[in-house]
Amino acid sequence: MARSQGPLTPDEDALSASRADLGRDADFEPSRARSRKIVLDQDADDDGRFADLEADQQSPFLRAQKRVPVRRGAIAKKTAHRVRIALILVVILCACGAVAAGVYRYGTTSWRFRIESSDQIEIAGTRNVSRSQVMRVMGGDIGRNVFFIPLDERKKSLEEIPWVQTATVMRLLPNRMKVDIRERTPVAFVQIGSKIELIDANGVVMNLPVASRGEYSFPVIVGTSDAEPLSTRAARMKIFSQMISELDAGGANYSKDVNEVDLTDPEDVKITVPDPAGAVLIHLGSSNFLDRYKLYVSNAQKWRDEHSKLDSVDLRYEGQVILNPDSRAAAPEASKAAAPPVKTPAPRVARPRAKASAKTAAKKKR
Repeated sequence: MARSQGPLTPDEDALSASRADLGRDADFEPSRARSRKIVLDQDADDDGRFADLEADQQSPFLRAQKRVPVRRGAIAKKTAHRVRIALILVVILCACGAVAAGVYRYGTTSWRFRIESSDQIEIAGTRNVSRSQVMRVMGGDIGRNVFFIPLDERKKSLEEIPWVQTATVMRLLPNRMKVDIRERTPVAFVQIGSKIELIDANGVVMNLPVASRGEYSFPVIVGTSDAEPLSTRAARMKIFSQMISELDAGGANYSKDVNEVDLTDPEDVKITVPDPAGAVLIHLGSSNFLDRYKLYVSNAQKWRDEHSKLDSVDLRYEGQVILNPDSRAAAPEASKAAAPPVKTPAPRVARPRAKASAKTAAKKKR
């Protein structure tokens, strides 16, 4: 049946509007159903997650949920920070090394640090050591860079000079050197062969400076030689120092009376002292030097009165004094005519004992 193309009546117009509404409702129905389904599915998923969480809380022995891997960078931030600091330090060290290399090159090649003459070598503390002796050691460094001068070697060479006890060698930038000398202190003269030289407390023998002649007043030590090692002389000088210290103890100052000291035998120290009738040799042994010398001083005049000549006295033995024990050694050709040594038990009874001997001789004659 053909559709009418004319205007619609009010009933037809209402019928057509209701049909259009039904069509729209039919079209929206599937979309609404799908929305409801999506909401239901989300609720179901949420319920499942909550159920899983409750199950995890209730049962710790269930397998853990698989973790989702998270993509990270190639280097962690903390590691990258450390690498950055390390690179900065390397750059700083390289810069410092370059500066140090430049300074070293300048210091070792520049003419400003070169010693041009002996005037740039300063010497201090010398009195008996001449400048020429020092320059024999330091003169080879003229024309050299101050940084290339071996200070320890120069110090050792300077201390081989007899008068030098210690030496200090210093660089004075830019181009000077300073040598500070500490000289030895002599304590006695020493006779070696036919020469008289000076010796210190450690047994080091020093030449007698021409400018210092007449300046020193020491006893002369005999009984030593050039062939003796330094250790032997040092041991003998230790005995000498002990003897001088004891003789001067308490302000006695007896060492000024000693002209000569014989240290040939360490167990028998012999000293020579002046006397109006001639020099007297005294055997002091190896100890009690002050007491034995006081014994000589208090009895010397009495011994001179008893004997015509007093050449030597042996005080090594306790309670006994031997007078003139070296008379025969001093005059071997006249030993038969010389009087034998006189032994006395003690200085205080020397004269009474002589008288008793005279009385005994008179009785024998009767």
